[in-house]
Amino acid sequence: MKTKLGILPWPQASDWPSFEAAARRIEDLGYDHVWTWDHLYAIFGDPYQPIFEGYTTLAAWAKATSRVRLGLLVGANPFRNPGLVAKMLTTIDHVSNGRAIAGMGGAWFDLEHTANGIDFGSGFGERLDWLDEAVDALRRLFAGETVTSEPGSHYAFKDLVLLPSPIQERLPIMIGGSGEKKTLRTVARHADLWNAMGTVEFLRHKIDVLERHCDEAGRDIAEIEFTGGCKPVIRSTMEEARRVWEAQMAVNRTPLSDVADDDTFWVGTPEFVAEEMASRKALGFHTWIAECPAPYDDETFERWIKEVRPMIDGS
Repeated sequence: MKTKLGILPWPQASDWPSFEAAARRIEDLGYDHVWTWDHLYAIFGDPYQPIFEGYTTLAAWAKATSRVRLGLLVGANPFRNPGLVAKMLTTIDHVSNGRAIAGMGGAWFDLEHTANGIDFGSGFGERLDWLDEAVDALRRLFAGETVTSEPGSHYAFKDLVLLPSPIQERLPIMIGGSGEKKTLRTVARHADLWNAMGTVEFLRHKIDVLERHCDEAGRDIAEIEFTGGCKPVIRSTMEEARRVWEAQMAVNRTPLSDVADDDTFWVGTPEFVAEEMASRKALGFHTWIAECPAPYDDETFERWIKEVRPMIDGS
């Protein structure tokens, strides 16, 4: 199976011309998709940095590109009513001629919620309940159903319909996260794609949990596309890659101590990055999304698809 690759250029610590140019470059290099976060404050380093909003970015990229798929990694469910989200994603699907992906998550960053007066719920568990309810509504709306909420639900949909329908017959839904009780249950019930990151041992365990949820939902786990997350910086030597990474963190006002324990930063040679990917390919991760800080690193963009992917596809 050919490895599919996408890139998420960080929307923080950048200007719009550079951000848009990165999306164009990603498409020109032959990537399969381009992504952005859904955050209102910067999430690496100092939160008070410039950052662009997610859905309006996707709409703009839809006209700046012509082929790549477009999605949020992942949409912050508490920010917006799911009926509005369905309308926004359908509009982006039409603007892009059928390239939208519905990335959804429970949200975690309390500061951006409290600063904007957005209900953050009583805790992560409640937000995940909201997410499951929202994703169920999205799936049904995309399929052309009329949605009315059950009594006691968080949302209060009443005879809600979505017109026009998306261009895609089945607009794909991606769920990000690895929570065993609720997130993976929602993945099993509703997701076309699942995004996760971590060590091989961590991911192997999460797949076992997901498979149990799929069995309970009466669904074949093979229907779900596994997408792995990483943050690569690729150079010919580990030392050179480290220098580039440290410079990126400085631009993003991110102390190295803040990211020292983040094992999703794969900073090194093409062979090093390929080894990390290959170990997870054996678990079923054939799709990868790289989150790449500003200033955007064209050498990493080029080498990941031109050097690393052939190593993976040949393994």
